[in-house]
Amino acid sequence: MQLIDTHVHINFDTFEPDLDAIAARWRAAGVVRLVHSCVEPSEFKQIQGIADRFPEVSFAVGLHPLDVADLWTAERGEEIQALAQSDPRVVAIGETGLDFFKAENRDQQIAALNAQLAIAAQLDLPLIIHCRDAASEMAECLRQFKRQGKSVRGVMHCWGGNPEETEWFLDLGMYISFSGTVTFKKAEQIQASARMVPLDRLLIETDCPFLSPVPKRGEKRNEPSYVQYVAQHLAHLRDLPLETIATQTTLNACRLFGLENLIA
Repeated sequence: MQLIDTHVHINFDTFEPDLDAIAARWRAAGVVRLVHSCVEPSEFKQIQGIADRFPEVSFAVGLHPLDVADLWTAERGEEIQALAQSDPRVVAIGETGLDFFKAENRDQQIAALNAQLAIAAQLDLPLIIHCRDAASEMAECLRQFKRQGKSVRGVMHCWGGNPEETEWFLDLGMYISFSGTVTFKKAEQIQASARMVPLDRLLIETDCPFLSPVPKRGEKRNEPSYVQYVAQHLAHLRDLPLETIATQTTLNACRLFGLENLIA
């Protein structure tokens, strides 16, 4: 069985003491590829170093919406574009998006999002989109961009929306990625969305070190090997064999991010 964890943050300090052991565990669990997200461009060299160390790691570059207030400038956009063009292992722009749960600078977040949308379109790269309490605004930003005749493709990462919101993003051509939250007992809305996403648009992730899935929920640090539990729960929700979920989400990740297809 092969799995791809499409969203990790293993550059965080919590992983530094035992990253080699963590890598051994993800390999033992069948994780053959990881996509390392980027919160802000200053992480880029550190993430490159991780990819040098673990060749199964590809990565993104972008600016998280909760960092926009402090860090966004036009020059920051130019930096993101230059970094994305500097390394062939860059497979996405992000994570970008909108977060109105923890911040209220809507206009500033939308401006930074639109700039990163334009970068992704120019470089023909997918987007990794963070969206929290902002589904309607996020969908409208993507619709407006498409109305301008520009291409939009990418993934709604760590998706927590309801089925109606999920349909908006499916209609826009986005992939939908589920994290450990889909395993939580009270996550009925997320689970309803997980049942309805077409198999060819489904992705899995850990968003580690956050959101450890059941049965590891009591652990403060999530890790890439735990993506197996996300896959297992999706198989349960959809009444499908685990191998079906593993194979299809791996193919989907390879397709979206331009990764080498390891499935015969």
